[in-house]
Amino acid sequence: MRQAPYLPFIAVLSAALLSACSSLPTVGPSSDEIQKSTTQPGEAAIQIVEVDDAVTRQLLTHRAQRLFADTLGNAEAVPQTVGPGDVIEVSIWEAPPATLFGGGLIDPRSPSTARVTPFPEQMINQDGFINIPFAGQIKASGMTPLQIEGEIAQRLKGKANQAQVLVRVVRNSTSNVTVVGEVGSSARVPLTPRGERLLDALAAVGGTRAPVNKMTIQVTRGSNVFAMPLEAVIRDPKQNVPLQAGDVVTALFQPLSFTALGSTGKNEEINFEAQGINLAQALARSGGLVDSRSNPQGVFIFRFEPKDALKWPRDPVATTPEGMVPVIYRIDLKNPSSFFVMQSFPMSNKDLLYVSNAPAAELQKFLNLIVSVAYPVLTLIQVTK
Repeated sequence: MRQAPYLPFIAVLSAALLSACSSLPTVGPSSDEIQKSTTQPGEAAIQIVEVDDAVTRQLLTHRAQRLFADTLGNAEAVPQTVGPGDVIEVSIWEAPPATLFGGGLIDPRSPSTARVTPFPEQMINQDGFINIPFAGQIKASGMTPLQIEGEIAQRLKGKANQAQVLVRVVRNSTSNVTVVGEVGSSARVPLTPRGERLLDALAAVGGTRAPVNKMTIQVTRGSNVFAMPLEAVIRDPKQNVPLQAGDVVTALFQPLSFTALGSTGKNEEINFEAQGINLAQALARSGGLVDSRSNPQGVFIFRFEPKDALKWPRDPVATTPEGMVPVIYRIDLKNPSSFFVMQSFPMSNKDLLYVSNAPAAELQKFLNLIVSVAYPVLTLIQVTK
């Protein structure tokens, strides 16, 4: 029996199609491939979490922002005290007849003949003391000017005639806050009895060099560090908290971003504000889903989460050397309620947003491949008949 002349061509065509099926071009794994991603029994598992209202609420609770008003307090500024390195000036008035400071100058501003004795400016020494004639060494460090006045007057009681004391801070070296980072000019900003607040200190150094919505403000007080977006501080006056001596204010330029891949309008890294954005905004900024090929049930967010962020569905839990858990969040946009959830689901810095191709799009590519491979072969068969 004679073999049909076109059978070799069909064999070639079949082999070509089988080879091509395994190498169809695609943007990445399909929704099913991600959903079925498993590990061997006993191996640490990557977590796959369906996004719903409960999961979103847990994430929002876990990352609830600590406000400056709650952590740093919004009470009025504490009275200004002096310390080692501060320079003060002390003046003493003595009523007539002046028995101790009789050689003082007559104060022309006084209706009486009270005499004033101005002492040379002096720096509070490293032990916190100053010296006043006839009053001796006085511990000034940690005291307000008013308290120092009272202490000197008490020491002069019985020595000077109705002594009145005035203490003036000439140079302030200790009641300062340090402002650094992305500001006009890093500097130490002196605090006054008025009570400077956070935005006062930023204004004193020329403001921030980057747009407000890209800035995070960090305040270090003692061993505690707190941070908030600058935009949130400006919007809520309660977060413009009073500063204390020794505070360090750092203006951080943090261009947060996520990466969009797959069947979205544009595949690129997209920046967002320090205030943060939600998943709905992230999808819009990435151009949305491509109608001709995207799978609305295949929207995924790849992220590393702290181990205590959620109750994980798969054991044992895989973790990075830093203790972070690799998580794949999935949201089904065929479900109308998901559009409400998307408006609350928070995006994180360095998230990867991936939209898989729809099964119909994969089928269309396969059919196109069949046509592109089969047409030349069939044409050749027709020619050889």
